[in-house]
Amino acid sequence: MASVLVPAGITALIFGGCCSNVYALEAILKHEPDSGLLITLMQFILVTLSAYPSQSSPNGPLFLKKTKIPLRKLAMSATMFFLVNMLNNWAFAFNISVPVHIILRSFGSVTTMAAGWLRGKRYSSLQVLSVVVLTLGVIVSAWADALSKGKSLDTSSIDITAASFELGLLILLVAQILSAFMGIYVQDMYAAHGNHWDENLFYCHLFSLPLFIPLHDTLRSQYTRLAASPPLLLPQPMAALLPIGIQKLIAMIPHSVFNLAVNSLTQLACITGVNLLGAKSSAVTVTIALNVRKLVSFMLSIWLFGNTLSDLMVVGAALVFGAGALYGWETTVGIKRRKTKEEKEEKRK
Repeated sequence: MASVLVPAGITALIFGGCCSNVYALEAILKHEPDSGLLITLMQFILVTLSAYPSQSSPNGPLFLKKTKIPLRKLAMSATMFFLVNMLNNWAFAFNISVPVHIILRSFGSVTTMAAGWLRGKRYSSLQVLSVVVLTLGVIVSAWADALSKGKSLDTSSIDITAASFELGLLILLVAQILSAFMGIYVQDMYAAHGNHWDENLFYCHLFSLPLFIPLHDTLRSQYTRLAASPPLLLPQPMAALLPIGIQKLIAMIPHSVFNLAVNSLTQLACITGVNLLGAKSSAVTVTIALNVRKLVSFMLSIWLFGNTLSDLMVVGAALVFGAGALYGWETTVGIKRRKTKEEKEEKRK
């Protein structure tokens, strides 16, 4: 029973938490696109607080247990984690929609493979083909989104001082490359010191918090804009069930601030699921699982928020998610089948 409940729990955390997180994220961005920094900070604070009990020491409320993973490795993991999250959320300020953001982040399979290849790992022909198709799909999707905004996809003349669409693409690319190396680094760290994912989760967020201090003016400005959003409105049947005092309290909460809280809570569930999966699986498996989750989030974004896609964008999305599925099948089924067949033939000889 436990062997069934653990995978089911991880699946629920990743798909329930991550997909709900995308919904809350898009609701925030509809009101204020330039809120990435504040969103990241709130997520980091909540995850740090929720993970603290698992790392606290009985000697006192402010004491922490001795880490099983060296602090220098946890600090390196935290630095990469902070940069990846900052870059991914920063990209929303460059006129990149949530569906396109999801598609471009699916490029992680490519960067994960490239990082593994640089470390001496080799891949099958079908894996390479799927990555080529996925790369083509990402390029088509980015091109289609640029055309829909009346822009040309010309990365040779990026203006780093302006909120250009091309700069947003470059930021996402850098984030995906860094994320690939982070995944491999964490996997090696677990292999050397044990699968202490909860420890890595806590220190990645704790060590990142001081890095927000120099950005306090921007954080204050972003929160002020979110607090100026209309008050939260509950459906009338639901509101009628609540006491008048609770109704008045809810009416005082700005809609975007409420979505910010929901975004942080669902991100906590999502990150917990990803870390659990990372402790039990390879970096490639994690990437594949997250690509499937991104497909679900992509479909929800189109359905719930009415995001429209051009025919070219649909082609790009189909190439991306289809190639991701092919890569996953080859990695988890195809290679193992051929290896088993070769072993049987070897025994017959």
